[in-house]
Amino acid sequence: MGGYDTYQTPLDSRYSSEEMKRLFGRRSRHGTWRKLWLWLAESEKQCGLDISDEAISQLSSHLEVTDEDFELAAEEEKRRRHDVMSHVHVYGLSAPAAAGIIHAGATSCYITDNTELILMKDGLDLLLPKLARVIHVLSEFAIKWRYEPTLGYTHYQPAQMVTVGKRAAGWIQDLMMDLEDIERVRKDLKFRGAQGTTGTHASFMELFNGDEAKVDKLNKLLCDKAGFKECYAVSTQTYTRKVDLRLANAISGLGATVQRLTSDIRHLANMKEIEEPFEKDQIGSSAMAYKRNPMRSERLCSLGRKLASLPVNFTNTYTSQWLERSLDDRPEMFLLADAILLGLENVANGLVVYPKRIDAHNRGELPFMITENVIMKLVSKGGNRQEAHEKVRVLSHQAGHVVKNEGGQNDLIERIKKDEYFKPVWGELDEMMDPKLYIGRSAAIVERFCGQGSAVQQRLVPYKSYISKAVTAELKV
Repeated sequence: MGGYDTYQTPLDSRYSSEEMKRLFGRRSRHGTWRKLWLWLAESEKQCGLDISDEAISQLSSHLEVTDEDFELAAEEEKRRRHDVMSHVHVYGLSAPAAAGIIHAGATSCYITDNTELILMKDGLDLLLPKLARVIHVLSEFAIKWRYEPTLGYTHYQPAQMVTVGKRAAGWIQDLMMDLEDIERVRKDLKFRGAQGTTGTHASFMELFNGDEAKVDKLNKLLCDKAGFKECYAVSTQTYTRKVDLRLANAISGLGATVQRLTSDIRHLANMKEIEEPFEKDQIGSSAMAYKRNPMRSERLCSLGRKLASLPVNFTNTYTSQWLERSLDDRPEMFLLADAILLGLENVANGLVVYPKRIDAHNRGELPFMITENVIMKLVSKGGNRQEAHEKVRVLSHQAGHVVKNEGGQNDLIERIKKDEYFKPVWGELDEMMDPKLYIGRSAAIVERFCGQGSAVQQRLVPYKSYISKAVTAELKV
């Protein structure tokens, strides 16, 4: 049967990176099982158990699970109906000198739970630099366009001016929160270690004749080998699934952010102000040849929605973890986050801005926006604020009627220029129509937030090497 005959998830076949798929692949997972058995034997030997150098050597020489090993394990699992013990048996065939001490004192969750923690740790270490890279690319975009006036929106109605860069800075701020949250769960992640069947250390106390110091030393050695600072202080057969829930909450936040960010891009694409990358021979629609559908942003919205929905699954697993045991799975979350970051960096690195289109939209709304300034100038010249407000209100509604009912241009300024009441400010109206006058501190806000020496730049320093070497991913449709 070929690769085209059975279902494959798009996360595997199209969207996620090779390194993330390999990390959560069977060879990586079961290879980690073997590392854990090796580390356990090495640590038990260091703590005084009689384990031969030959046993350690054979375990070390067969850490990779071969295709033949997988086939043997599958046959063994048919007999034993136990995945961990089938691999214990097969590992013992490859390392016969160690066959009798593999898994000594351990429970299945020493293997499965510690493997999950190692894979999640390594998965976070793959995600964080990619997220930093997205923030870096968007920061460059924000700085480049920090002076470009564009309409702000409240209730999705035109409001006070911002800049293209200022809008991007809002996206960056949300992504920085995701970076902080994911860094925090990475920093706080601990190891389960060798805790026994219900987390009491009973089996290891038996192995070491009641010597508590050796049990503590054993776990310290295991943490060092696995790359963790310490074990969770309390475990049952599993580490508490509250760990998974905390991690899922942090990573799923990225799903919400990407939905918000790419929805903005999709709205802006509809207005032809900003577009995602669109390649020379790309087809937007099979029927409507002129279309430029924002398919990358649409995909990211979909992946983000899926990622953002995952915490409920982890909540249910945690709340339903009856006494000491539960069964669950985590790879999808990491593959989703990975796919999102690859796609988002691709979009961010190729955003196209259309300043003339933006300016046309600005000028269609600017006459309304300057009216408060017009009123204030009239008052400063001795005019009555309430009379001026009423005059502006009437003329604005007339101009709005032309735009909405007649399909014409906004002629409010022309109406003001024809009304003798506004004669004191006629000479100032044209210069008031410069959009840059209404962007406030937008440019300074962008520079202070993500420019040189900013908090964003300082936060990205640990990822500087990755950022400088990374290449934008080519997305698969």
